[in-house]
Amino acid sequence: METCYSAQLIIAALNEEPGIGLTIAEMKDTLGEIPVLVVDGKSNDRTVEIAKNMGAKVVYQDGTGKGDALTKALEHADLTVNYIILTDADYTYPAKHVPTMIRILEENPLIGMVCGNRLTGHVDKEALHDVFHIGNNLLALAHNMLNGVSLQDPLTGLRVIRAGILQGWLLKSKGFDIEVELNHLVARRGFKIQEIPICYRARLGEKKLKLTHGFSILRRILLEKAAPTHIVTISRNTAKTAEPIEKKGLNLRKRIS
Repeated sequence: METCYSAQLIIAALNEEPGIGLTIAEMKDTLGEIPVLVVDGKSNDRTVEIAKNMGAKVVYQDGTGKGDALTKALEHADLTVNYIILTDADYTYPAKHVPTMIRILEENPLIGMVCGNRLTGHVDKEALHDVFHIGNNLLALAHNMLNGVSLQDPLTGLRVIRAGILQGWLLKSKGFDIEVELNHLVARRGFKIQEIPICYRARLGEKKLKLTHGFSILRRILLEKAAPTHIVTISRNTAKTAEPIEKKGLNLRKRIS
């Protein structure tokens, strides 16, 4: 089925010289000449140079942390496209899953975001060590029990989201708790979230996520529980309001099988 859609890829990066080039190249090989926005956290290696050589637009975040990077990204992102693709810069998430994620959004307007589930797909034995796997499962349990947004892998870094959902979003998260806040944003705006199993590779470069970050993620889960949800049932026509009528930027014609 041939489908026409517009999208933008957003990548937060900090000293990701080993993986940033491969990540961008693989996405472009899969999706075509997609616009790429890289938010750099003041890297001291060749991350910025490589990203620019790959044709990416690079902006610099003001503070630190993944949430702060996404705040900066939304200041520069083209939210008139259909979809925003989020991935990590360390080459852990295979681009081959993204066309399927986009197809799900194209076919079902009630779904606002599709997430890659690392916990049910093939995981490289070096990618998710036992302690992090257990931590992910415990945080997922807390996320589902406390917040009512049921996901097997709520902290995944590979997501495709309707761009219109992000319009007007005032982010509170500064670090790795951003995924929790994003899950709740989609739910509060009346959309469903779907997960698909994905492969997960060992990262290239130094791992940024530490065990201590789990406490800030748990704190965000509790804060989102206290926030008003306003989850509503939406009709097909209401769902389409998250898709801009006038699309600017690059239209990508891709064959999705």
